[in-house]
Amino acid sequence: MSAGEPPALRIARPADVSRLVALEAALFGVDAWSADLVAEELTGPGRTVVVAAPPAGGPGTPSAGPVVGYAVLGVAGDVADLLRIGVAPEARRTGVATALLAAVLDVARQAGAERLLLEVAAGNAGAVAFYAHAGFAEIHRRPRYYRDGSDALVLQREL
Repeated sequence: MSAGEPPALRIARPADVSRLVALEAALFGVDAWSADLVAEELTGPGRTVVVAAPPAGGPGTPSAGPVVGYAVLGVAGDVADLLRIGVAPEARRTGVATALLAAVLDVARQAGAERLLLEVAAGNAGAVAFYAHAGFAEIHRRPRYYRDGSDALVLQREL
């Protein structure tokens, strides 16, 4: 997948669970979600899981390859939470995360949410910069939030 080629996005299917679990393990290590939890997110109330794959032949065509990124959104009333976003290392810096974020922002708006919240590791400079560029602002810090003892920043964006 090249940097100028947008990924094909779609709603996750049960057949995607094994790839999502593999990505979880590779990206989040000890904080990775289990297969059962990933499967529950596909059908949970207020949940939407969007996946990205390399495009097959142009806009609107089915994806040609495996899932290379995903985002999990939860919406409850006027608040949406970006619960997870991940991109395979080989697909980073190709627009996958930007496309996934845009997709979940659209889903959140359509569901009636007025703001989107997320948590990100304070030491993850790349992710913090990505979210700042997308219009998110820090509203809180959670000390020692992650298993490794690192802090989480709670970020918000009005929709």
